[in-house]
Amino acid sequence: MPKFAANLSLLFTELPYLDRFQTAAQAGFKAVEILFPYDLAAKETRRALVANGLELVLINAPPPNYTGGPVGYAAIPEGEERFQNDIRRVLRYADVLRPGLIHIMSGYASGPQALTRFVENLQWAADIAPKQQFTIEPLNPVSQPDYFLNDYDLAADVLDGVNRPNVGLQFDSFHAQMIHGDALTIWDGFHDRVVHAQIGAAPDRSEPGRGPTDFRRLFDAMDSSGYSGWVSAEYTPSTAQTSESLGWMWQ
Repeated sequence: MPKFAANLSLLFTELPYLDRFQTAAQAGFKAVEILFPYDLAAKETRRALVANGLELVLINAPPPNYTGGPVGYAAIPEGEERFQNDIRRVLRYADVLRPGLIHIMSGYASGPQALTRFVENLQWAADIAPKQQFTIEPLNPVSQPDYFLNDYDLAADVLDGVNRPNVGLQFDSFHAQMIHGDALTIWDGFHDRVVHAQIGAAPDRSEPGRGPTDFRRLFDAMDSSGYSGWVSAEYTPSTAQTSESLGWMWQ
């Protein structure tokens, strides 16, 4: 079986944020990810991680936009100044939190200028923080209309253009299923580029075992491919208590 992490932005949300760390550890998780850990001082999150023996697998960029400007990020043409300022802010958090990975979101754009901007911004981030691993992730157009990075073939093209060893692919079974209709086929075709994986059932991003994806086959494929990274449970439980949705971990 793969090694599983808990996404504390979606799991255990019946509890206050800082209480989720202990509950995740008690449930058997050795690592967690937090999508946007910017509402609290980084040292408080770090303290909760250390107290419960948890590794922080991943955080997302961008941080919150406090300027009141339009939504944007890495693929927004002429948005490089804001991107660079935000990445510097994220890296200051990362200095304290020590995430293994930072997922850089593309934002909402289209066209060749957006592709060029995305590639160049990713190269800049990779070069100013060569010891930090970054990821990019295709998001499906139902959940995220007009999101630039909405296809795994496009993600492969972006990674080829970036050509940096510290930028890799983030696979999400929910998005892969929604985009391409078969998460397992996407894993088989792209696993050699994957540095982080997430799981959730389509079409409602609930726990594994629901929807069309055969998670037992997917987990077997992950093991067979030699993937050694974390697989984060990133789903919205269909149960009142997150613990009641975790049966898939032992089946």
